[in-house]
Amino acid sequence: MIKQNIGRYEIISEIGQGAMGVVYRALDPLLERTVAIKTISLDLSKDEFEEFEQRFYREAKSAGRLNHPNIVTIHDVGNTDNIAYMAMEFLEGVELRDIMDAGAQLELDRIVEIVSQVADGLAFAHEHGVVHRDIKPSNIMILKNGVAKITDFGIALIPSSSRTMAGMVLGSPKYMSPEQVVGQDVDQRSDIFSLGVMLYEMLTGKPPFSGDNISAIMYRILNETPMAPATVKPGLPEIFNYILARALAKHPDDRYQSAAEMADDMRSYATLHTPENFHSGSEGKPRTLERRSKPRPIEDQTVLMPSGAAVGSKAARQWWKHPLVIGFGVLVLLLGGAFLSREKPAVQETVQIANEAQSEVKPAAEPDSPAPLTLPVPQGMLSLAVTPWGEVFVDGKREGVSPPLNELQLSVGKHRIEIRNPGFPAYFQTVDIESESIQKLKYKFK
Repeated sequence: MIKQNIGRYEIISEIGQGAMGVVYRALDPLLERTVAIKTISLDLSKDEFEEFEQRFYREAKSAGRLNHPNIVTIHDVGNTDNIAYMAMEFLEGVELRDIMDAGAQLELDRIVEIVSQVADGLAFAHEHGVVHRDIKPSNIMILKNGVAKITDFGIALIPSSSRTMAGMVLGSPKYMSPEQVVGQDVDQRSDIFSLGVMLYEMLTGKPPFSGDNISAIMYRILNETPMAPATVKPGLPEIFNYILARALAKHPDDRYQSAAEMADDMRSYATLHTPENFHSGSEGKPRTLERRSKPRPIEDQTVLMPSGAAVGSKAARQWWKHPLVIGFGVLVLLLGGAFLSREKPAVQETVQIANEAQSEVKPAAEPDSPAPLTLPVPQGMLSLAVTPWGEVFVDGKREGVSPPLNELQLSVGKHRIEIRNPGFPAYFQTVDIESESIQKLKYKFK
């Protein structure tokens, strides 16, 4: 049975249901206008609800100040019967998610225009200090006149202690940025990553990060690079390999630093040229990697790679067969033979000079002194079983995500293990590893 009123709003009909609550069409009798009411049902204690209410109002007020053609207008927020609600402009259109699920492939220029409009709206929000945190097709409304509107500003900051919120976030992990997955603070570049995921799916018909379960999806977001879109969909302009490599970079410093910059590249894709130092293959990397604030391991660098490019191209693997390389090798052999054919005293004199120069730096080792022995470091094994998943740190160093990580080889002695999942408090345990033994660590986040 549909409620008759929510706050001062008179309910007309139910529009739909989502993970957090129900959306209604309603009448605002005070201003005599039709509005959409989005409710948020929360399973929270009294203290938790009061904390959420303050954060929700603060965020909604920030979003309510956003007056932009590509952002839905928020009129009011409130709560009734432990249900928070948001009153916003009533839109006549269809969710982008429904358009994509219908199976019809949008024309390239239409995709570009939709994503560019979303980027315009995000750029405006970011300039006013508002980050959306949940950009995905179901939060984009396409109106009858073709305008794209971003919805659900103000809903992202729901406390992690809410089981409802945890289920909502984990229910749509495909569009989360790496920093969201590991529970770090996010800024506008997280929205850019999510927009890149949406663009990739619109262009290719496939999400860049998929899997049979949440753990697999989140592992791929953190560790894997999707196939270049022009490889997934032949005929797609290769400039989108570059645009998406920048949008989907694992580290925020390597992405577009503003949504406006991404919108500019999108709209000028037909005349945009890929920078000379960028390649879609394994030997190239986006130019933004040169602006990294801190060096990171090579496995963290994000470049969209065509199928089979992970180990280099065939030409790169067979460089030694090139005629110039063979000719250079022959020349080196000839010169080396001529040098060795000189009188031995000259060679001995050269070696003596080199030895004298070396002796100035450090004493020469005795000719017959044996090489020092290097003893292997005793090690043991740590077996991991984490449910549903967790990011594993050993003595402060990140080792990976479990699952799929299920074993770690560690040196003998005590180690501090930390397991993180953004939906729960971190778990800590000290393990004492013994030589050639297996320690088991099993933990389930609840």
